[in-house]
Amino acid sequence: MKLGAFSISLNVKDIHRSKEFYENLGFKTLGGDINQNWLIMKNEHTVIGLFQGMFEKNLLTFNPGWNQNAENLEDFTDVRKLQQELKKKGVKLIKEADESTEGPAFITIEDPDGNPILIDQHR
Repeated sequence: MKLGAFSISLNVKDIHRSKEFYENLGFKTLGGDINQNWLIMKNEHTVIGLFQGMFEKNLLTFNPGWNQNAENLEDFTDVRKLQQELKKKGVKLIKEADESTEGPAFITIEDPDGNPILIDQHR
């Protein structure tokens, strides 16, 4: 099952303080908009998202169709296909994608310990 690029999405209290902290660890801004309270940061192959006021908890995030540099991949598994595979395996979906659509969509699931997982396709 190809889930796409992996990152951790952090629910932060102060995006400016968090940005500075992660910059001190060697992370550089890859994308996002600090004025909208979200940034994507990268250190080598490690990607984190900083999100102020957007999520309740930290999230494991996968992006079908992207590599670790947020560049489009030609070959990837559409999130709706991933949804169908997960359902067949008995995985409970918290939020489902509309299977009659194409393009951007997302699904959410939780692991057995209640950790949220976002599978977010941007194209």
